[in-house]
Amino acid sequence: MGAVPGPGSWILIALVALLIFGPKKLPELGKAAGNTLREFKNATKGLADEEEKDNKKQDADQ
Repeated sequence: MGAVPGPGSWILIALVALLIFGPKKLPELGKAAGNTLREFKNATKGLADEEEKDNKKQDADQ
């Protein structure tokens, strides 16, 4: 895995985002990013649940 950015990097990223998108657009972008992450998390959880169910079914068949 890669290195985790430090606090200075996060501040730089925030400043660049502020300059590019402006202060009025940032909350909307944050909300959209949060919704996307939530959907991704739910989708991956659903896949893991299906895989677990399939594994239990295979174990029961044997």
